[in-house]
Amino acid sequence: MTRLKSTVVVLAVMMAASFQLQPTVAKTRHIVGDALGWTIPPNGAATYATWASRQSFTVGDTLFFNFTTGFHTVAEVSQSATADPCTSTNTLSLNPTGPATITLTRPGTHYYICTIIGHCQIGQKLTIKVSPSTATAPESTALSPSSTIATPPSAYNLSPASSPIPLPWSASPLAFAPVVPVTLLAIISVNVMCL
Repeated sequence: MTRLKSTVVVLAVMMAASFQLQPTVAKTRHIVGDALGWTIPPNGAATYATWASRQSFTVGDTLFFNFTTGFHTVAEVSQSATADPCTSTNTLSLNPTGPATITLTRPGTHYYICTIIGHCQIGQKLTIKVSPSTATAPESTALSPSSTIATPPSAYNLSPASSPIPLPWSASPLAFAPVVPVTLLAIISVNVMCL
């Protein structure tokens, strides 16, 4: 009976320790433009400004630019596309292949434009403010009605998209990844102790 109690205690400690291995930095995947994606916006620059105003960006989050290769690009530039009229001479990074995912690695203001001639001038530009990372928040993904495959312009749903809804940490497919090996180890230990 004493052996069983100690086995149960060991198992409980190992399971509790496995939960401590969970990620501690919030990470949200922002789908730029929601269902519209990264394209020439129907309402000009206000489209992406409105989208960005509904988001909260933090270091560690990602921006998902959904566009078709050859029709658009995404470049991070060092200054506002308003102050520097949509030139890509101050390019920090360029992603010509879509869709593209960019990880936000530093706080501050970030500027993104499409480098295809004329696209930035008619509104395909984005300005965001990124906050420093916060401590000990569970991992989440911002859901959006956008698909991960670029959609032809005739299929766009231009109705207002709902705000992203973060999932609880348990909805992440990798949320229990550290739990499985530790739990298996505990089960093996219990079986060995019982022999």
